[in-house]
Amino acid sequence: MSGNDVRFATREECDIILDFITRLAIYERMEDQVVATAEGLQESIFDQGHAEVLFALEDGQPVGFALFFHNYSTFLGKAGIYLEDLFVDPGHRGRGHGKALLTRLAQIAVERGCGRLEWACLDWNQPSIDFYLSLGARPMMDWHVYRIDGEQLMRMGTHKS
Repeated sequence: MSGNDVRFATREECDIILDFITRLAIYERMEDQVVATAEGLQESIFDQGHAEVLFALEDGQPVGFALFFHNYSTFLGKAGIYLEDLFVDPGHRGRGHGKALLTRLAQIAVERGCGRLEWACLDWNQPSIDFYLSLGARPMMDWHVYRIDGEQLMRMGTHKS
């Protein structure tokens, strides 16, 4: 795979991005949680700049995607890249597309002076875990992810101090 096989998505491709998000959610057994729309993605990704998307290409067609955004490490004193989603169409796996996406993300992190590239993986997803370990990724065993969303987020976000 050459570097030309990965490119940034454009605002006109939000339907393709949403399709990849939906297929990833099905794979992760979370399809009932997808409420995103192509219009909402266009606004949050391209108008507001909250995230960026790369496509892996085969014969010029998107066969995988990576959605990422910047976070920040106070310990490093540098920005980082957080990979929210990585998905390659099952019919195109094993051809280097996932590695090409992660390699491009690492290149972007280095180009932008970032201190790290990180992501989360479901504990049952052994094929992905094995793939990440083969690239030299390390699991962060001492850390747990916490989340506030939905009604609790609304209660906290509208609470007057």
